[in-house]
Amino acid sequence: MNLVISVAAFGVALLAAANAQAFSQIEPTEGQSDSKEGILVVPLPPLPSAATDVNAPTPPVDGDSPSDTDPERTDDGESPLPPAEEPESGGDLKSKPSSADAKTVLAVPLATEIAYGDDGLPAPVRDLRAKLIAIARAGEIEKLRPYIEAGEDGTVLSFGDVGGDPIEFLKQTSGDGEGLEILAILQEILQAGHVRVEPGADNEIYVWPYFTQVAIDSLSKSQLVELFELVTAGDYEAMKEFGAYNFYRVGISPDGRLSFFVAGD
Repeated sequence: MNLVISVAAFGVALLAAANAQAFSQIEPTEGQSDSKEGILVVPLPPLPSAATDVNAPTPPVDGDSPSDTDPERTDDGESPLPPAEEPESGGDLKSKPSSADAKTVLAVPLATEIAYGDDGLPAPVRDLRAKLIAIARAGEIEKLRPYIEAGEDGTVLSFGDVGGDPIEFLKQTSGDGEGLEILAILQEILQAGHVRVEPGADNEIYVWPYFTQVAIDSLSKSQLVELFELVTAGDYEAMKEFGAYNFYRVGISPDGRLSFFVAGD
């Protein structure tokens, strides 16, 4: 009896083992889960091969934080606006004026080169100047006659009619009646600074004093001292109202001719 029971139990065990092996070989149908009742199937990772780079970077998984090189984004996923440019330290928010607006209008001489004595004078001009100064110092007005030319292109002594004799005209315009005062004026004028007017042109001329070619109301203090050697402060105020120097001036052409010795403007 015991032998029969042992044989029956052995047969049941063999049948159970055969059924278990058959269940493990059943392929899952498409769309069905690999798990069986009471059995959990976990897929294994693929084995590394020669074609697989084990050092390749792992792609980011959704939800990972962005890298440092990614632009910052807002909570809504939008890129923020760039910050507004700040003015430089000490800068002014107001626009700077253009170079044209920044320019300051200054009074400038009509003639830019002012010289003294014989500086810049050609020989004929220098010689005539020396002769006229010598005559003025000597008080011999008659000795001016050879240098005063008559005619339409002659020496200008007045903007009006001189009359007959030019020497007599000079004596009449002189306060002393003998021409000494006019000679003193001639000497002072020729010892002032001079300018070269219209250089290189047909009407080029050397003019004394240089005040005839500058803005009379823009003189420096030292220039005013030079001017007051020729005129009074009252005369200067009258000149500013007139708008120009209007006392005596002398002009000598480059070839050494006395072009004018005249007052006014």
